[in-house]
Amino acid sequence: MLNWRDPKNPLAGGAERVTQAYLEALVERGHEAYWFANAFDGCKPEEALAGIRIVRAGGTFSSWRRAKRWFRKQDRFDLVIDQHHGIPWYAPSWRDANCIAYIHEVLGPIWSSFYRWPVSAVGRFQERWTHWFYRRVQFFTASTCTRDKLREHGVQQIQIIPYGVHTRALPDLPVKPLTKPLRLIVVSRFAPNKRIDHAVRTLRELLDRKINARLTLVGGGETEPALKQLVEELNLQSNVTFTGMLPEKEKDALLRDSHFLLHTSQREGWGLNVIEANAMGTPAIVYPVEGLIESTLDEQTGLVSKEQSPASLAERVESTLKRETDYQTWRIAAWDRAKEYHWDNVLPKACDWLEEMAKRPRK
Repeated sequence: MLNWRDPKNPLAGGAERVTQAYLEALVERGHEAYWFANAFDGCKPEEALAGIRIVRAGGTFSSWRRAKRWFRKQDRFDLVIDQHHGIPWYAPSWRDANCIAYIHEVLGPIWSSFYRWPVSAVGRFQERWTHWFYRRVQFFTASTCTRDKLREHGVQQIQIIPYGVHTRALPDLPVKPLTKPLRLIVVSRFAPNKRIDHAVRTLRELLDRKINARLTLVGGGETEPALKQLVEELNLQSNVTFTGMLPEKEKDALLRDSHFLLHTSQREGWGLNVIEANAMGTPAIVYPVEGLIESTLDEQTGLVSKEQSPASLAERVESTLKRETDYQTWRIAAWDRAKEYHWDNVLPKACDWLEEMAKRPRK
């Protein structure tokens, strides 16, 4: 597995959690699994994690060359998985093994969240060209939206493999009436493309509409200082709680007690935290963007806002106040659907497919 980050990288997120689940499952089947990633401050060059052999070297613009050098010193691999995060590893041009590509989302407009023009424009052009370069490489992804974007860019072979979660759905769904104050929660890495500030502004909109609500922000990242400053500017200190990163049990407890998960990301491969919230009996209200419109089924397992704006999101939250029966219906449907996406149901089929890819005749 070629992936810029490994689970111990300070910037690791949902992509690394999913990647680790795949590799751990392959190790349990008796395979040898290696994970080549960028180095980071204080990291070990090599270590084992749950049976996965992690190798770290290089940085953003050099790790692919280090991976190439390292790869050629190893015994022949049966399968190389080139994971794309805006920029891939270009493994099809240098590997001597079956190679497939793994992608979570086509970044597109997300380039503009991290880089100014003209760098953002170069990034988008490079991404589109890269997909054309990989057009004959087998891809896999979780989202039909991502699949369709790849097809637009010329990719010919795309397998859909849904994401899984480790969160087990509650054995029984406890009573949770839609009473005030509304308890809203965000679980995310605090990065520019996640637009956590939109969730904070949504809370301000609700309070301005005389709706008593509270917002809990679970996570951390580079935008946290700006978010705390925004909370002060909007006079929301008594209504917003920053928890930082939490152990899974504490996170699940907060999800269970919340009325809604809010998700305001610019684009997602899927939305793991939506399914985690659903497993705790909590529906999500999300922006109408790729990935999130698949993890949340509008008016079935939650709600999708009409527009990508705090005002539109607040309107959808407000609309639930007189829909107690619908709210309970969404909770049950979301809870039932979350059971389908536990790793126990996803990994066997995923591993079967990866093994098939490894057994293909090399071209």
